[in-house]
Formats: sequence, structure tokens, C-alpha cells
Amino acid sequence: MEKLIITCAVTGAEVTKKDNPAVPYTPEELAESSFFAFCAGASVIHLHVRNPDGTPAYSRDLFRKTVDLIRKKCDPIIMVSTGGAVGMSIDQRTEGLDAGTEMCSLTTGSVNFGSDVFLNTPSDIEKVATRIQQKGHKPEIEIFDAGMVDNALALVKKGLLKEPLAFQFVLGVPGGIGASVRSLSYLADSIPAGSTWTVAGVGRHEFSMGAHAILMGGNVRVGLEDNVYVRKGVLAESNAALVERIAKIAKEFDRPIADPNDARRILGLKPRA
Repeated sequence: MEKLIITCAVTGAEVTKKDNPAVPYTPEELAESSFFAFCAGASVIHLHVRNPDGTPAYSRDLFRKTVDLIRKKCDPIIMVSTGGAVGMSIDQRTEGLDAGTEMCSLTTGSVNFGSDVFLNTPSDIEKVATRIQQKGHKPEIEIFDAGMVDNALALVKKGLLKEPLAFQFVLGVPGGIGASVRSLSYLADSIPAGSTWTVAGVGRHEFSMGAHAILMGGNVRVGLEDNVYVRKGVLAESNAALVERIAKIAKEFDRPIADPNDARRILGLKPRA
């Protein structure tokens, strides 16, 4: 079994400081939070950016500044989001592709997202996949429901994705596939041989789904984007606290933690100079 890649989603588009004061907004806060998550064991940083008031941003300048600040502190794999926030245009959602990172997210379908709809039409998915390909990023394919795996495989046939693929199973979003061992096993069995996969359990499912992924040979995403509690009723003091907890669970199961060099090898990325 390979070493465990821990991804930390340090901030998102929905959760705010009202939910947890530790949620970072500014490039400086994001860089500091990413650094401490890296020190705790995260080898991948999944990155959104925010405006100073906490609203979702899409500025390439904010992405560039944040990426530069992170790299001055440490050298994780940085994965920019092309999901952005509900309602953003494709142009807005792909501005982060100009930040000079190694990876990015790619959602391969639409999904009800609480009371909203995260819309990804087939033509929009192909447009984002084409831009990712042009920039030379490795996409992580975000799976919110089972049919999205088939949509990703269709992009392979069209030459817009190249194997081996990296998947992330986002489980527990209201409107998407539920967080259960059955769902996780089904998705893990549905992807092509040689693919890597990560699980992001949303909210209270973060650590239970993470523990199953550790045992199954998958990877784990934690972070304040997905979950603001380190345990039931206890707010996480930081992103690092969430990374530390999943790293402790991995240690109990004798699963070593991947550093960024390990993660680049596992994911098929080029070593950084």
C-alpha cells in the first residue's frame, strides 16, 4: 500500500469566520494556514481565494499572490479550484489556472448543492478541461455523484483527459452522493486501474470516511472548506488541527504519510527543482 497523501482544503466558497474564526480569507492568512497544515502532514493544498470580506473571489492576482506566499514558506503541491462558487462564470472559475500551480480541480457534472445548483454543462466541462490541458496542469476529478465518473471517462475518449487519472470523491454534500462505506467502495471500484483516489467527507463525515480511505489504500482530504469541527461540538483551532487528527488515525493503522516528493511520485507529477 502506498503512503497516504493528505490534502488540506484550507478555505472554500461557503464557510466563513462566523462558522469558525479560523477560516482564512486573505493571502497572508491562507499562506500561514497552508504552512501549518503542511507542517502537520499535508502534502497537497487545495486552494480557493476570498475577498477581504470573506466573499468568494476569482482574481488571478489573488491566486498568484497566495501561491507565491505559500511557496516562500513551504513547497506542497498546490491545487487551485476551478469550481469557484455557485454562479461564477467559466472565465471566472479558471482564473486560478494562471497562478503557476501543478494541479487543479475539475468537476465533471452538475449537482444540487444544498439549496443551490452547482452547474457544469457538458460544454462547460469540456471548456474547462481544454483550458487545463492547455496550461499543462494535472486535474483532480471531483466526483459528487456516481455518473460523474462516466463523464470523466468520456473526456478520456475525447482526448481531454489523460490516464492515469486522479479522482476525488466528495461524499455527504446534500444533493450529492451520500457518505457511506457502500458509496465509497462503489466509486473506488468504478475508476480505471492505475488511478489514484482521495475522499473528502463533508462535515461530520470527514474523519469516518477518511479512516475507511486509509484502510482501503486511498487518500484523504480534510480542511475547513469541508468541516469546521475537529470532533463533535469542538471547533477546529486551525486547518493544521484537522490534518493532525487524520495523521494520527493513519499512524494507528500503520499507514505512513506521504511528503510532497512522495505525493508527486504517486500522482505522476514532475519533481520540482
